[in-house]
Amino acid sequence: MAHRLKRFDHAAAPPHRGRHDGWHRVPLASLDFETTGIDPFHDRVLSYALLDRHGFEITGLVNPGVPIPPESAEVHGITEAMLADAPPSAEGIAVVVDWVQSLVDRQVGLVVFNATYDLTMLRAEASRLGLTQPDWSRLLVIDPFVVDWGIERGSAGPPVGVPGVRRHMRQRRLIDVASYYGIPIENAHDATCDARAARDVAVELGARHVHIGATTLIELMVDQRTWHIERALEWNAYATRKGRPTDDLGGWPLAG
Repeated sequence: MAHRLKRFDHAAAPPHRGRHDGWHRVPLASLDFETTGIDPFHDRVLSYALLDRHGFEITGLVNPGVPIPPESAEVHGITEAMLADAPPSAEGIAVVVDWVQSLVDRQVGLVVFNATYDLTMLRAEASRLGLTQPDWSRLLVIDPFVVDWGIERGSAGPPVGVPGVRRHMRQRRLIDVASYYGIPIENAHDATCDARAARDVAVELGARHVHIGATTLIELMVDQRTWHIERALEWNAYATRKGRPTDDLGGWPLAG
């Protein structure tokens, strides 16, 4: 779930693509869900898009057997009538869990924008349904939400106040980051469209920022945990003043 922060700093335009090698040049998978709500521990998956290497894609609808709040249906357009003949959660989530484990076995990096939300929800769904969990400890995750924060606001970026940096009052959604890097999103809040955009954004982050892209996925995992902590510390300071819930400092890429 994206939180609102007091300001956001980023350069007027991203740097040009570099010629460096790194994780952004290897095949990457991507995942996205559309769901009943924004609570990853209690809401349910309604649709999934699993984008693998070489253009291989698995997409599907899931009938969770619970009502879809009208406000959620308004965002993604999925209604209970559309899910009447869809596989139940036990069947649909099993497909996702098995695929994620295949990425672990192949050591393919998985792109998930705001991974804490989607992956925490997947773990909660699998637990609820009695499915075997993927080996989360070996999953290699690229989270453009966290990487972008590290570059634009955290320790991976330039000091605040350098020339060419402008201020924003909110942190960036997928559509914001994609627009910044010139990646079109034709149908936002469609799982397949969002998964493709997230993967394209991840590649641009690695290609345009040599200190981000010229690393291994294992090194990037370490960096992302650091940026998550930096972001959470900033948010928690604000949330404490406002009496709002704080974030788990260790909650990336799984919360709780």
